[in-house]
Amino acid sequence: MNRLEQLRQFILDDPTDPFNHYALALEYAKSDVETAIAKFEELMRAHPEYLPSYYQAGNLFEAVGKRNQAIAVLQQGIALAKQQQQFKTLRELQSVLDELLYD
Repeated sequence: MNRLEQLRQFILDDPTDPFNHYALALEYAKSDVETAIAKFEELMRAHPEYLPSYYQAGNLFEAVGKRNQAIAVLQQGIALAKQQQQFKTLRELQSVLDELLYD
């Protein structure tokens, strides 16, 4: 069983765990960017409180030239990080956003 198959099985075993979906999106990012983007979008819709998604999705959007989507996702992540009082993640998201806006 390859890594993608394992991750799909984890989702079948526990579809409510956002980490399983996150790990699958990250794995797709290595070989199929469009599917990875779709998986991150699904994850952020189904589990909007799962903060790690925003950093990775923002970077992925930026990497494929979808600057506006990257900015929007990063801004959503920043708002969520403030709400969750996750200040380290807030600084990381803000740093990526600042690079996009001021680079």
